[in-house]
Amino acid sequence: MSEPSNDGSRDDAAAEISADGQASASDIVEGSSILRLLPASWRPYARLARLDRPIGAWLLLLPCWLGLAFAVAAGAAPLTWSIFLDGALFAVGALLMRGAGCTINDIADRNFDGKVARTALRPIPSGQVSVRQALVFLAGLMALGATVLFQFNALTIAVGLASLPLIVIYPFMKRITWWPQLFLGLTFNWGALVGWTAVADTLPLAPILLYIAGIFWTLGYDTIYAHQDKEDDALVGVKSTARLFQDGSRRWIGAFYASMIGWILFAGFSVGLHWTFVIGVGAAAWHLMRQATEVDLDDPSDCLNTFKSNRDVGFLLLAAFGLATAFGA
Repeated sequence: MSEPSNDGSRDDAAAEISADGQASASDIVEGSSILRLLPASWRPYARLARLDRPIGAWLLLLPCWLGLAFAVAAGAAPLTWSIFLDGALFAVGALLMRGAGCTINDIADRNFDGKVARTALRPIPSGQVSVRQALVFLAGLMALGATVLFQFNALTIAVGLASLPLIVIYPFMKRITWWPQLFLGLTFNWGALVGWTAVADTLPLAPILLYIAGIFWTLGYDTIYAHQDKEDDALVGVKSTARLFQDGSRRWIGAFYASMIGWILFAGFSVGLHWTFVIGVGAAAWHLMRQATEVDLDDPSDCLNTFKSNRDVGFLLLAAFGLATAFGA
């Protein structure tokens, strides 16, 4: 791994308070236990890959696990120990590909990030990692990600490779469309297709319905996330659904979440899942309803905490598929 650039912005710059108070608004996680385990020269790269903020990896991983669990619940694949090995491989792959996606995003956004308080201390705009070093790091992550992907069957490899254009173009969508959250949804939920094909070696309609549900899920939670930056985004010209919907965001978030639940139910009933599936989906719906009605869209901290709580939604949906598997056997 290349050494970080030595232009006066060392690793501990992220913990320093700048003259204009940017550090108080920065999304850099100070005192991360993961980062403390790493050599100092590696920490900027770990921050570049967001290892100190695993929620993004969870939201990339959970659709993969949901695809696996859905295939088992639907009877498209048997419940064997190899399922858990596949799940572990997806966990490694999610960490790698989330890191790759964040690196691409930070390279593309380096000029914007330096003007936004929350992102100004990230490794590239703060000078801890150069663009060339970030590209080398990205190549390494992509190579490792490909190694993980090639452990699966040919259909899964093909489906996984088909997601690469989405990974590359997503960071640029905020420049040309008010709907970058839609493109994030298309990208982040691709794992639903990969997860199903990994164990079923087919790609019927059911996982596509799950994929559509995930897109609406992302539209909801990433609109909440985008409200953290709406003022800075307006200053630098970055587009988002938060800026598009403005005061109407709560209604849109509620509609996205309602659509997500509808598509999940459609997916489950389309393959005849046991009715107990609805219990888990109902719990997820309650959680999402609380998000939409209670989040303070003018409080960045509450937006971030609400966004992070979507990991729990993913686990509730996994439980829904687990119930269908247990009682439908």
